[in-house]
Amino acid sequence: MWDAVQYGRYGDERSRPFFELLARVGAEKPGYVADLGCGPGNLTVRLAERWPGAEVVGVDSSPQMIEAALSAQPSAGVSFALGDVRDWRPARPPDVLVSNAVLQWVPGHRDLVVRWAGQLAAGGWLAFQLPGNFGQPSQAILRELAAAPRWRPLLREAELNRQSDSPEGYAELLGRPGFEVDAWETTYVHVLHGADPVVEWVKGTALRPVLAVLDDERAAAFLADYGERVRAAYPPRPFGTLFPFRRVFTVVHRIG
Repeated sequence: MWDAVQYGRYGDERSRPFFELLARVGAEKPGYVADLGCGPGNLTVRLAERWPGAEVVGVDSSPQMIEAALSAQPSAGVSFALGDVRDWRPARPPDVLVSNAVLQWVPGHRDLVVRWAGQLAAGGWLAFQLPGNFGQPSQAILRELAAAPRWRPLLREAELNRQSDSPEGYAELLGRPGFEVDAWETTYVHVLHGADPVVEWVKGTALRPVLAVLDDERAAAFLADYGERVRAAYPPRPFGTLFPFRRVFTVVHRIG
């Protein structure tokens, strides 16, 4: 279902939240670092660059993403594995767990992040971010179309992504004795260029489950309907197309 090339089309914009998340992780010399939902692995390698003495593992459920990660000749100390982050179990208590723009696809992810926090080594860090733009036109139009009579019978099997919790929700969920929680949100205003840039962005993420279950002819028709509505919601300016994108961040430090 996933296309590493399409996903990477806006790599700079997609990677910025990762680095802002990582900046709040205070680990100095972790021994075991995991990137859960690592995608094509380009950001996993950056974890190894920050902590060159660590064993770094990237896990993703997409064979296409893992293939892309492995083909990039990962740095020494970095390995990649195919697997569902819900089933992943660490080889030993991890010092750093990172999950970047993944949990919106995981049903019941609140329970999952509680489990991850409990698996941390003493002094360990859990850091995750996920989109909180469920109410934005790019997402609302997708849901409306998928529920329309023309498309609903064809898209029953399509698993659309889900809403994040609020920063307050994650702080309350994970703020237990022995843990410090830092939670916040940021709305980026990306300036995208090219023809239909919002459609191209969403084709790399939220549209993937839809395109995966439609044949080529129907996928083109769905994209035509979606694109017409999205262009009206995000009109191009002389300098580019403004694309507001809210993200929710949480960093947990195990101090007990």
